[in-house]
Amino acid sequence: MKKILSFVLMAVALTLGAENMPYITRIHDFMPAPGQFVNRVPMITKPVSHDELLKTVSNSICGYVEDGDTVIANSMVSLGSFGGYIVFSFDHPVVNVKGEYDLQIFGNGFAADGVSSGGCSEPGIVMVANDLGGPWYELAGSEYNNPRVQHHFTVTYYKPNENKSPVPDPDDSAVTDKEYIRWTSNSTDSLTEGYVERNSFNRQSYWPLWFEGDSMTFTGTKLPCNASEISGEGTYWVQRCYDWGYVDNRSDYKWNGTKPKDGQNKGFDLDWAVYDNGVHVNLKQARYFKVYTAVLQTCGWIGETSTEVAGAIDLHPNAEVQPDVKGDVTGDGRVDIADVNAVINAILGITELKADVTGDGRTDIADVNALINTILN
Repeated sequence: MKKILSFVLMAVALTLGAENMPYITRIHDFMPAPGQFVNRVPMITKPVSHDELLKTVSNSICGYVEDGDTVIANSMVSLGSFGGYIVFSFDHPVVNVKGEYDLQIFGNGFAADGVSSGGCSEPGIVMVANDLGGPWYELAGSEYNNPRVQHHFTVTYYKPNENKSPVPDPDDSAVTDKEYIRWTSNSTDSLTEGYVERNSFNRQSYWPLWFEGDSMTFTGTKLPCNASEISGEGTYWVQRCYDWGYVDNRSDYKWNGTKPKDGQNKGFDLDWAVYDNGVHVNLKQARYFKVYTAVLQTCGWIGETSTEVAGAIDLHPNAEVQPDVKGDVTGDGRVDIADVNAVINAILGITELKADVTGDGRTDIADVNALINTILN
């Protein structure tokens, strides 16, 4: 009896003193777009139920093994072509700590020899939410306002006939079917239709085996194509990285990469969150995270660009949400002219901020006056 009691007391003590896990603990959804590593990373050899699928994905990227400064997920998952995604969470909300990066999400990007701006960069966009049903907010990376970026881009992929005669590429022996999986889009440039090509290195079906539909549609922000063939002979493709804000984009976010040390600025910041119209949203925390492939391109024998995800860590898992400061509409911990501008934008309908400073249930000039008085006093 004493041994049992001691065990119970120890369990209670451990529970009360337990800290939040810094790594992914749950997968909520996984739907890759067609791609050469679909049904291989992770390995799926037959149709499976949704629960079985999520269990397989969980075994790949939930948790980590720590060896000194190295963080290693068990494996990784491939999201396929543009739009393919994964949704995950930690065992706690990730808190927005002002002035700091809040989390890292690992990929397997790497730099090419002699190429200063990347090598294998397959950028994925991060979305965050506090409810699985939304609203979802994009973490706006370095290219968000690039005029070549297409917001609200939609692509539809069509299930292939696996028995049709392939159309090989006469200029690239590795490409065994140039017209394997057809897609169409609402693009505003030349990318209105095309194909996910098949290659000799990956001969399994590129269509998710568990997906029963004849087509699948994805919508999101499409980044400009970042690949070029630099040998002139079709043998050396380079996918250049963007400055910041994307998964699987730079070698310093790579799988088996090192955790950030003091003074290092690597990761994702919840302060980058924006509404659907691009206006900043003040988030104190985020419970759910979605990563999707943000480029639509094919690179000869290398195949389509597909973001890989190899785990994530909360950089301050035991941080607490800071209390509200009356009048701090922007959420930066201060009451200043930026809050006045935010309230004016809310009145004009430019943003969706909750800017009722006076607490009378309305957002109007009285809130502007209240803020000005707070600043002056």
